[in-house]
Amino acid sequence: MQQAEKILLENVKHSDKDSFKKLYLQYHPVLFRFVVSRVHDKDLAEDIVQDTFIRIWRMRRSLASDKSFFSLIAKISSNLSKDYFKHEAVRSRHQEDITELYGQQSDTLEKSLETVFMQENILNIVHRYLPLKQSTVFLLSRIEGNTNFEIAEILGISLRTVENQLYRALKTIRKKIKRNM
Repeated sequence: MQQAEKILLENVKHSDKDSFKKLYLQYHPVLFRFVVSRVHDKDLAEDIVQDTFIRIWRMRRSLASDKSFFSLIAKISSNLSKDYFKHEAVRSRHQEDITELYGQQSDTLEKSLETVFMQENILNIVHRYLPLKQSTVFLLSRIEGNTNFEIAEILGISLRTVENQLYRALKTIRKKIKRNM
């Protein structure tokens, strides 16, 4: 760590705004590039960099002048980035729940009945027309929600075989549904 940086950090600890501005001007460009490489959005990166420096100013009295300043701001900005993505994931999940709930409420009885009829039709096709291996793969995938990899492990077959069986099953189901319409 350079002596000049230590002096700036000591001055910032004592609320020297000019020293803080010098640190900001020195580290903003490199921190901005660091954050952009993580979040891939320049506007979001700029917000995170600003929040990072705001946090530095708020915690200025506890700054350690013998530690790397860039390590500190990189850690803060990384945590802010993670927090942003966690928040977005939660927000997205809640938005999907709200959309699903609203959609369910607005569905008519007719649409619900059509869905039930289609599901019954598909299951009938699966049980009547698909070979055992195809029906097993289809049910494990679409009904039980297993991944292709999980199905391969459960059945002791290759991933490629699972993909082929699922493809053939879906092809047969589509063909039978078209004939029934």
